[in-house]
Amino acid sequence: MEKEKPITLIDAFKDFKEEKNIDRPVMMGVLKDVFLTQIAKTFGSSDNFDVIVNVDKGTCEIYQNFDIVEEVENPNAEMTLEQVKADSGDDDYEIGDQYAKKLSLASFGRRGILNIRQNLQGRIMDIEKANVYKKYSDKVGELFGGEVYQAWSKEALVLDEDGNELHLPKSEQIPGERFKKSDNIRAIIKSVEMRNNTTPYITLSRVSPEFLERLFEQEVPEIADGLITVKKVVRVPGERAKVAVESYDDRIDPIGACIGVKGGRILGIVRELRNENIDVIQWTQNPQLMIQRALNPARVSYIDMGEPGDKVKVFMLPEEVKKGIGRGGCNVQLAGMLVDREIEVWRELPKDAADDEEDVLLSEFSNEIDQWVIDRLEAIGCDTAKSVLALSAEDIAKRADLEDETVEEVLQILRAEFE
Repeated sequence: MEKEKPITLIDAFKDFKEEKNIDRPVMMGVLKDVFLTQIAKTFGSSDNFDVIVNVDKGTCEIYQNFDIVEEVENPNAEMTLEQVKADSGDDDYEIGDQYAKKLSLASFGRRGILNIRQNLQGRIMDIEKANVYKKYSDKVGELFGGEVYQAWSKEALVLDEDGNELHLPKSEQIPGERFKKSDNIRAIIKSVEMRNNTTPYITLSRVSPEFLERLFEQEVPEIADGLITVKKVVRVPGERAKVAVESYDDRIDPIGACIGVKGGRILGIVRELRNENIDVIQWTQNPQLMIQRALNPARVSYIDMGEPGDKVKVFMLPEEVKKGIGRGGCNVQLAGMLVDREIEVWRELPKDAADDEEDVLLSEFSNEIDQWVIDRLEAIGCDTAKSVLALSAEDIAKRADLEDETVEEVLQILRAEFE
């Protein structure tokens, strides 16, 4: 039978030195602490022991210091001259001197050595966790690029150059995205958490407005150089985004700089965001002008800001309303997010409407149409009979969130008014 290999700590030291990204002073302190802890367990105290660790060689030397006395009362801390001579073979010691006896690892016994290895591995893991946590805590909000290691229905797992795991949950992916193993991916570092003393949980995001802002900083040199500032970014991920920018140099057109020649700069960002529509807008502190610019290409007739906290009423001609609201209300929603106010779009009759057949306010039909239905229609900018009749039944049902039967009843009532 093959003789069992004796247990040593050389391999543990080697792994610790070569594979762990830990500062030398920290490494020395951890190793000494682990040994001193085991010494205290084995000998009852570590007060009279010295531990000398050579990290480069992966070795350690342990010395037990004895006071030389005539009569020993504490065998772990005292020795007689005869004992010192027998141990060292040296006659030069006297009563009152101190003798340092070198201990071998075997002094701890097999179980003690196993304890040291386990404690060392545990401390290494704790330090690694702390290092990873600090590294990524300092990088929250920064752009990250890595390779997909595994992809599941609920998340994608991404590895960095050190093999640390970063998580991209489905909720932080752009709708419709599908990742597979080995895909290269860019995202923003959203958060870093310690969960139940496990490895830090690092969350990535591709839906955060900050992700789009970082992409602009990367693609537009004027932003990176501080000549143009991204003032605010709002997004409906996968649908549309609005980026408000401002130039500190009158000679630089911030919108043109962000879009690039023939759209060269912004096209790369659009592709990264899976063809998300991006509107670049000139920033202004005037909220009315900001709303007007944000609702472009729709032309605004009048804006009623109301009181702080009220909904902003934006009036447009009927043919402009659809462009202003956008698909699913996305455009007007983003415009409201830019100024931190909720916006309602109202239809304004053209000045020559008097020459046409007279229109009727929806409020006039309160005896025939339930008030909650009228409220829903007014919320999408349809405050007159003709403004409702100008839309298809499918469009009304979707935008006002009404049942098809309800929409058909309303249309029949309104059509009857003009027959």
